[in-house]
Amino acid sequence: MARPDRERRRLITRTVRVLGLAFTGCSFVLVAVSGATAPERVVMPAILLIAVGVAFVLVGRGRTWFRPLLTYVLGVLVLASSCLPATLPRDEIEAAGIQLFASTAMPALLITLSGQRWRIPVIVGSFLPVVVLTLLATAQAQPLGLTALSVVLGWVAFSIVSHWLGASIDRASAGIERLKHAHAGERLASEREAARRRSARLLHDTVLATLTLLAHSGVGVNAAALRHQAEEDARLLRQLRLGDSPTPTASGSYNLEPVATSDLGHTLESVKQRFGHLGLEVAWHGTGQILLRSDVLDAFLLSLSECLENVRRHSGVGAADVTITEDDTTVRAMVTDEGVGFDLSSVDVERLGIAESVMARIRDVGGNVRLFSAPGSGTTVVLEVPR
Repeated sequence: MARPDRERRRLITRTVRVLGLAFTGCSFVLVAVSGATAPERVVMPAILLIAVGVAFVLVGRGRTWFRPLLTYVLGVLVLASSCLPATLPRDEIEAAGIQLFASTAMPALLITLSGQRWRIPVIVGSFLPVVVLTLLATAQAQPLGLTALSVVLGWVAFSIVSHWLGASIDRASAGIERLKHAHAGERLASEREAARRRSARLLHDTVLATLTLLAHSGVGVNAAALRHQAEEDARLLRQLRLGDSPTPTASGSYNLEPVATSDLGHTLESVKQRFGHLGLEVAWHGTGQILLRSDVLDAFLLSLSECLENVRRHSGVGAADVTITEDDTTVRAMVTDEGVGFDLSSVDVERLGIAESVMARIRDVGGNVRLFSAPGSGTTVVLEVPR
């Protein structure tokens, strides 16, 4: 049984159980009080009322209609036993107990029919024996019109409750389905946006970087290194067109093997080698081995590489310092150059290199980026990621 159906059944059966036990218990008390002076006259109805209470407890313990049907049959036997000459109610209290049972506890079973299309014939068929037996049982103790009105109103009220409860559950289920579809749509949109951002980062870190070098005629870069980088970019684009999924290994370097078997690397060596080939002199200080979770390490190394790429392209100097420190909770990298610097307020923070390849990468793994610069005073970028 699907979970919404199980929840629906659980709600209905709990409601029937609580109402049935409450009204049966009240009826039992009235019958018992009335028979205090002559207990032999109410023994059979009282025992049957107890049996009905037990049956109400068992309602919903199975997936068949046997238990509600058994409860109804026992209720009819309660009314029938009260019609016998030896057990016929003699006073208003006992008659009120029988009338209460027939107009509340018995129609409580109608709630089990919530949402069923064939409930109307069942309601009518089960109502007729109850009203007839109740009128016969209480005829000597109270007016027939009052008894009939009470039973009719009770059954009508519980029929309305049954219909309302079924409709409410259906509306709630439909709302849950709409929420599920909306959540699935939102998740799909988020995945598409994440894929778009990954693609933008990928192009920025590879093809755009190589095109920038070509636009400047490869000044400061070894021709062999430039040719190798262009070949790697061409291979990357070809593989992407064929549907492969690239895995980043360093800024400007992507592994096109399946994600499950790709080697992400665990040191700074790939970053050092890349910028050594590109002609940027980097002085490394502090920790030489970084032990981080793979996704955090990837974001850290790729963002660090992008910072060095920005130094190489924009600072006007050929050297930078990288200091890596760590404590119990955080790993930090401080990238410093003595280049031309810039006015932070004049830079568009939505530029792809800053917003996506550095800040977004670090933020996605729960880290933080701080940027310090001023014209003529160089630039310092601090990357922080959690251990």
